[in-house]
Amino acid sequence: MVCLKPLVAAAATLLLSAPVVAESMYSKSSPVVQVDAKNYDRLIAKSNHTSIVEFYAPWCGHCRNLKPAYEKAAKNLAGLAKVAAVNCDEDVNKNFCATMGVKGFPTLKVVRPGKKPGRPVVEDYQGARSAKAIVDYVADKIPNHVKRVGDKDIEGWLEENTEAPKAMLFTEKGTTSALLRSLAIDFLGSIEVAQVRNKEKATLEKFGVTKFPTLILLPGGDKEAIVYDGELKKEPMVAFFSQVASPNPDPAPSKGKADKTNGKDSKANDSKKSAFSAASKSHESADSSAAKATASTETLENNNPTESPDPNVVTDDTPLPVEIKDLPPTVPVLVTSSELETACLTSKARQCVLAFLPPQVNAEEPLPEDAQTALTSLGEVLKKHKKGGHQLFPIYRVPADNDSAEKLRKDLGLKKDGVGMLLLNAKKGWYKKYDGAEYSRNAVESWIDSLKMGEGKKEKLPKGLVVEAKEPAEDKEAKQQPVKIDVEDIMEEQEKQSPEHGEL
Repeated sequence: MVCLKPLVAAAATLLLSAPVVAESMYSKSSPVVQVDAKNYDRLIAKSNHTSIVEFYAPWCGHCRNLKPAYEKAAKNLAGLAKVAAVNCDEDVNKNFCATMGVKGFPTLKVVRPGKKPGRPVVEDYQGARSAKAIVDYVADKIPNHVKRVGDKDIEGWLEENTEAPKAMLFTEKGTTSALLRSLAIDFLGSIEVAQVRNKEKATLEKFGVTKFPTLILLPGGDKEAIVYDGELKKEPMVAFFSQVASPNPDPAPSKGKADKTNGKDSKANDSKKSAFSAASKSHESADSSAAKATASTETLENNNPTESPDPNVVTDDTPLPVEIKDLPPTVPVLVTSSELETACLTSKARQCVLAFLPPQVNAEEPLPEDAQTALTSLGEVLKKHKKGGHQLFPIYRVPADNDSAEKLRKDLGLKKDGVGMLLLNAKKGWYKKYDGAEYSRNAVESWIDSLKMGEGKKEKLPKGLVVEAKEPAEDKEAKQQPVKIDVEDIMEEQEKQSPEHGEL
C-alpha cells in the first residue's frame, strides 16, 4: 500500500519553507570534490580532465554504503581524473539534479571532454559499486593525446615544430597508461607527448635507451635532452615537465560555502524543485518534465539512473531499499597481443568469440553506434547464460589499438573497418565468421545459438597463427584427480553429427 500523507506533507512543507542547505555527506577533508549547481560548469563541464560525479542525498542508505568505496576511488584517481559529488538534498541543487536526469540515489555519471570546450559528453556509470571497478572504468575514459611513434615516423615527429618541447616515454607496454594520458592533458598545447615501444630498435639506439621505462624530455631547439630519474608518479613528473612549460590551469573547488540562487531564479524554479524534492524524499520515480530535461551545457548519453527508485512511501525517514537495475555485464577486453594470445591463440586454448572493434579517429570520441550495439548485445547474451546457469565459451572484445588486431583482421578475412565477430578454435585450427548485417540482440543471440549447435561454415586458421602452449610442470596430485568433461568436447561431438561437419 502506498502512503500518500507523508508525500503531500513533504511537498507542502517544501513549498512553504525557505531554501535550506542540507548537511553534506563528505567532509571538507574528503578526497571527493564538492560540487554544486553554481560551480559544476566551472569545475566539471569545462575541465580538460575526465570526471565521475555522484548525485546523492545524505539520508540515502545506499549513498552512505557507497561512500567508503567512492572515497577510496577518489584517492586512487587523484591527479588522473576528478571524483566529485553533488548533494541533491541542498535546495540550490534540486533543480540541477532533476535537469541532469537524476531519478534515484546514488546516480553516478562520467563526464569527459567533448569536441567543443564546455560541452562535455556525459554517460551513466553502470558498473559495479566497488573502488576498483570505478577506478578502472574512469581511467579507461581519460582522453588520449599521447602519440605513438616508432622507427618509421620518429624523424617526422621530431621535425614537426622543432622549437616546441617534446616528451617521450620508452616502454615495454603496448597500452598508454592513465598516468601518461593525464600528463599529456596537463600540458596539452605546450608539450607534445609520445610513447615508444621497446621493439623500435633504431629509435632506442638514437636516444641511447637501454632500460624501461625511460622518460626523456626534449626542451626544444638545440637544447640537450633531459632524462627523468624520479619515480613514475604524477607530482614529480609534473615538476619534471614544468622545467620547459607550465601545466594548464584547471579550476580548483572553492573553499567557501556553496553559492545560493538569487530570488528570481529561486522563484522561477520553485515548481521543479518542489516536485524533485518530494520525489527525492520518497525515492519516487515520477516521470516529470524536469526529470526528462537535458542539461543545456552537456551532451547526455543514456539518462537512465544507476538505481531505480522505489515508488513506495514510508512514514519515517528510513531509506527505502533500492533495487539496482539488472544491467548486462561488460564484455572483457584483450588490450595487448599477449592477452589475446593467452586467451584464444594457444594450441590448448578454449573456443572463444572475438569482437574486433573499429579504429577511433579520436580517443575522445565514443565507439560508432554499430560497435556499441554489438557490445551491448554480446553483454546481454552473457547475462542470459549466466542467469540460467549455462556455460558459454568466453567472449572478448579486441580494440583497434591491440597490436595484433590489424594483422588478425587481414589474416582472417575481416574488413579493415567496422565491427568484425568470429568464433575461434585454436585447438582444432578453425574459425567461423559472423556474416550478419546487423548487431541487434536477436541477431547476435541467434548466431551464438547456432555456434552452440555446431552450425556455420568452418574456415581453416592460417599457419603460424596458433602458438604452442607451454606445458605446466607435472603435478602428482593433479594426476590423481578425476577426469573432467569439457563442454567444448561435448560441442565438438554435437558438431560431428551436423551435416555441415567436415575435416579441415
